[in-house]
Amino acid sequence: MVQAVIFDIDGTIIDSVDLHIESWERAFQQFGKDIPYEAIRRQIGKGADEFLAVFFSKEELDRFRSELENYRSELFKREYLPKAKPFPRVRELFERIKNDGKKIALASTAKEEEIKIYKEMAQIDDLIDAVACSEDVQRSKPHRDICSAALQKLDDIASDRVIAVGDTRYDAEAAGKIGVRTIGVLCGGGTREEFEQAGCIAIYTDPADLFAQYSYSPLQ
Repeated sequence: MVQAVIFDIDGTIIDSVDLHIESWERAFQQFGKDIPYEAIRRQIGKGADEFLAVFFSKEELDRFRSELENYRSELFKREYLPKAKPFPRVRELFERIKNDGKKIALASTAKEEEIKIYKEMAQIDDLIDAVACSEDVQRSKPHRDICSAALQKLDDIASDRVIAVGDTRYDAEAAGKIGVRTIGVLCGGGTREEFEQAGCIAIYTDPADLFAQYSYSPLQ
């Protein structure tokens, strides 16, 4: 029986992936890199510690990583975060999960202050039992750290009693490393093939689709 559900945020419950990609694309240009949109998209789902090393050398990151991350963060908060919005039926899905007596955790390498905004945006603050964020971990997805932190904050419910929901293969890979099964949602840009290869046990279009099919889903 499932006792808890761990949700990723960006691209899973909040429609923000394209906004993140555009802000990174502009930040890269500011620091001398013209990276194609699709190349950035393929890395979305990783945290900056994993993400930036794909596009910059160690020497470059030693010189200006902090400056780059701060530039991108301020750009995103100023110009892109106000455009983000929750996917349809997120609150209804969370209410259904809570009404079944299950706990809900959020696990994202976003900063705590950003997650607070997302919780308010989706009107789910009162439904969340635990939050694991970038301040809680050393390494981001696809490493296990963020999922392990969420599990610990759920009072260490057995991993086989927990299901993760995410929009990229990195979510599934991270959860799989601690024995948590994953449901994939396609709304963040991940493909069905990627989810299947990463071992997802079910795939839905978005939170509304998962809510509509809840009674027949692995969450039931």
